[in-house]
Amino acid sequence: MNLPVHFYPDARLKLLCIACEVLARPLYWSASQSPHQVDVRLVEKGQHNHPACLRGQLQEQIHAASSAGYDAVVLGYGLCGRATAGLVAVGIPLVIPRAHDCITLFLGSRQRYLVEFARCPGTFWYSRDYMERQAAGDSTAALGLGSAGEIQAEYDRFVEKYGRENADYLVEVMGAWAQHYQRAVFLASGLGDDSQAQEEARRQADRWGWMFEMLAMDLSLLHRLLAGDWDADFLVLKPGESILETHDESILRSSGWQE
Repeated sequence: MNLPVHFYPDARLKLLCIACEVLARPLYWSASQSPHQVDVRLVEKGQHNHPACLRGQLQEQIHAASSAGYDAVVLGYGLCGRATAGLVAVGIPLVIPRAHDCITLFLGSRQRYLVEFARCPGTFWYSRDYMERQAAGDSTAALGLGSAGEIQAEYDRFVEKYGRENADYLVEVMGAWAQHYQRAVFLASGLGDDSQAQEEARRQADRWGWMFEMLAMDLSLLHRLLAGDWDADFLVLKPGESILETHDESILRSSGWQE
């Protein structure tokens, strides 16, 4: 079909959604509700810690989609450590939510993210899809962070080598990062039984001395992404345009944007 950026409201599109695997259940649910044909392709979590590598992976898949009969590519990503800055739409439109990271996608809007950030900037975020994709032995799982899992693995090695009491002291010294956080939030999707993941997040909060809260996900932003309801909360790029970072509340803009 290869439609222009401004689609007809009654058009039925074939969309490719390329997204981080931490969004798996919410994305599959949103795809099931979409009026369009949606193929979901998941990318391994944690790649935002290596933005150049992730950018290369995403660009390769965007390029391949242009000759695979899709009408548009939609990204289940935000800026994500600047990994999406510089991506180019190839052949068909490219759509991305205006978000810094996946937390906004889980919360449903930039506004809700700002409210939660204002309430407690030092928040560790947990979700079931993220936690169950941890490597074996890595029981600390927080969205958007790589250091916690590394410290947990180091802690296990210290216990084996020095005993638990000495390990606790060493990790306390190493884990000064934990002092920057006061709250752990588990994001409940409402899609299946999250109870086991919730309890693990609560145990981690108790371990680090953080208050624990549970918040319901708002999947409306993901739902609109896959439904083709692309208003000002989304950046829609024409073929040949690239994603640029704005350093303001809009977060992202197109290289074709003009004041």
